[in-house]
Amino acid sequence: MMSQTNERLAELGIDLPSAPAPAGNYVAAMQVGKLLYLSGAICLVNGEMTHTGKIGEIRDIAYGKAAARICALNLLAVAKDQIGDLDKIFRIVQLNGFVNGIPGFAESPAVINGASDILVEILGDRGRHTRAAVAVTGLPKDSSVEIQAIFELA
Repeated sequence: MMSQTNERLAELGIDLPSAPAPAGNYVAAMQVGKLLYLSGAICLVNGEMTHTGKIGEIRDIAYGKAAARICALNLLAVAKDQIGDLDKIFRIVQLNGFVNGIPGFAESPAVINGASDILVEILGDRGRHTRAAVAVTGLPKDSSVEIQAIFELA
């Protein structure tokens, strides 16, 4: 029997990317009790960057939202690798979103909505979360967005 979350992904026509490997001396995820801490996910799919550059310069908010969506799907891919079945996610507790923005960029929440929206679309109320959305001066591999998360498991 297909899991509820996998059915929802299929309904939405979403194929999760392969979970990206850590790019340094850290782990992609760590479970502590019922909490699953996920390291920052960037816009990397199949080893290739999908979204690079500063938002507010040559990249607009729609581009940033698409980048945040990729990051969110990468977080789900890492979680699936760690726990096997995404139905084990009881809820998303927190997202921390980082936007590679120009100095003074104030629209980070609009960009990170790309991640928040897709997670709620996939997980329903289990996807609602607390969050921070901040602009930074640079991200790994010039990624336009990076997102880290904490999931509570059932």
